[in-house]
Amino acid sequence: MKQTVLLLGSNIDNRLDLLVNASSLIISQIGQLVAASSIYESDPWGYDSKNPFLNQALLIKTNLSPAKVLGTCLSIEAELGRKRLKNKAYADRNIDIDILLYEELIIRTESLEIPHPRMHQRRFCMEPLTEIAPNWVVPTFQKTTSQVLALCSDPSKISTLNA
Repeated sequence: MKQTVLLLGSNIDNRLDLLVNASSLIISQIGQLVAASSIYESDPWGYDSKNPFLNQALLIKTNLSPAKVLGTCLSIEAELGRKRLKNKAYADRNIDIDILLYEELIIRTESLEIPHPRMHQRRFCMEPLTEIAPNWVVPTFQKTTSQVLALCSDPSKISTLNA
């Protein structure tokens, strides 16, 4: 079994239900849940919107390859009603599932980049990731997630949902 970290995000429709439903589908189709972060709320990153995001990181044990994990994540997004924009611009979305890490692999293809290429720039990625995997070494930086979070220059305010 391999370990992967997925980041779930939602900023329209019933955000909490979408995260719960996505988690359930991930567990049934991708693998065993090892850990789930708190649910964090933050403003959108990279574009303007009045709709704040909910995000949660999941640590999953899987027998699927990185490409199969990606395909399954895209399938789950579609099942939950995600409509992808052709121009890849940032926009409001009902569900987004990103692969942040898969073991200590570095993968750079047209369809898949692991570790996620912008996670170190995004506090909404790094805080939930660090909560569940503080000592995971990010291979592109050769630093732990805790160390990468400490270097994150994103000034965004994020809070846990229950805070």
